[in-house]
Amino acid sequence: MAKRERVVRMSVELPLWRALTGYRVLTMIYAVLLAIFGKDNFGQQRFERPWVAVAYLAFLFVWTLATLPKVRSAASCTKRFLVADLVVALTGILLTPLADFDSQSFDGPTLPSIWTAGAVLAFAIKGGWRWAAFASTFVAAANIIQRGEPSRDTYHNVLLVWVASIAIGYVVEVARASENTLARALEIEAATRERERLARDIHDSVLQVLAMVQRRGTAIGGEAAELGRMAGEQEVALRTLVSSGMVPPTRVSEDAAEGAVVRPVEVDEESPGDGATCDLRALLAPHAGSRTSLAEPGAPVPLPAESARELAAAVSAALDNVRVHAGPDAQAWILVEDEPDEVIVTVRDDGPGIPEGRLAQAEGEGRLGVALSIRGRLRDLGGTAELISVPGQGCEVELKVPKAPKVSRGKAGSAR
Repeated sequence: MAKRERVVRMSVELPLWRALTGYRVLTMIYAVLLAIFGKDNFGQQRFERPWVAVAYLAFLFVWTLATLPKVRSAASCTKRFLVADLVVALTGILLTPLADFDSQSFDGPTLPSIWTAGAVLAFAIKGGWRWAAFASTFVAAANIIQRGEPSRDTYHNVLLVWVASIAIGYVVEVARASENTLARALEIEAATRERERLARDIHDSVLQVLAMVQRRGTAIGGEAAELGRMAGEQEVALRTLVSSGMVPPTRVSEDAAEGAVVRPVEVDEESPGDGATCDLRALLAPHAGSRTSLAEPGAPVPLPAESARELAAAVSAALDNVRVHAGPDAQAWILVEDEPDEVIVTVRDDGPGIPEGRLAQAEGEGRLGVALSIRGRLRDLGGTAELISVPGQGCEVELKVPKAPKVSRGKAGSAR
């Protein structure tokens, strides 16, 4: 299957991961140097049990370097790693009184020092402000426990870390949402450009030929006039299809390690697979013609692929009824409404209408076109089909389908 792909990569998150990688390395070196050259308030060596500090800092050194690949992207930074990293930071905080007896009396640095903030920042970048609040709360509790009798400076530092991490997490969430919005805007722009290109190509070839056939057939008359009429209907249908943007390339947006990825891809697809969504307008556009008008929203009307196909089949059955019962010269209108929780499609005609009791009589005679092809399909989707008819004033069929239909259902028959 031939494809033409253009990939656009964007990421406001990736620089944050790179900065976090550098931060962890620098603060690890700072913690080691602080333990080597740091003095207490009396100018003496800080640690009464230096072996505790050496063991922990040696482990911190190895852990930081070994886990650098884990903090290079959101995909590699797993929840298991985040929890383990936070445990390393909390362990260092709680081990500080064992190595430095005076750490509870004076507001000196803990064993991991400011390296702890890197563990909290990883939570913020990965999961946003809620994850940041979760991690910083544990760090705050550990610092308060480690101090024994926390001072005002201790509470001040704890609060600062807590607020800063939540703020960074919130900024990350906003940046991620903006990135996805930009990716969606690029998708729409790509679809618009593809639609315009396709419209130009078709207008310069197919539409002009159909218009010429219609004019010449009407001028010649006879059988050529019928051919011209058919060409005119196909011209209207094709023009509606192009102007509605029914043939844009398939687009996929991802939030991969490199950021939002937009891939406009041209691909020939017979039908969407199960679980996919489908633009209902694409399935209804072929019904537009000289005697069928289609009014639809300017934006896509997404539905689960199976629901969209069944709803389009119900619309087709309703139009078949118009041609059979209202006559070939009847005018039909299709109106598509995209509501927040459901999609409503109304099919109306200007035929003679259906006499009262005619549908019940048809069902009693075994003719189940409306019962199965229309109402049956919609019922299986969790929707409804309402038919309103006034003799002499045409018929109106209102089809409603929820956007979250039943998962399992039986196939409705298509007998008329």
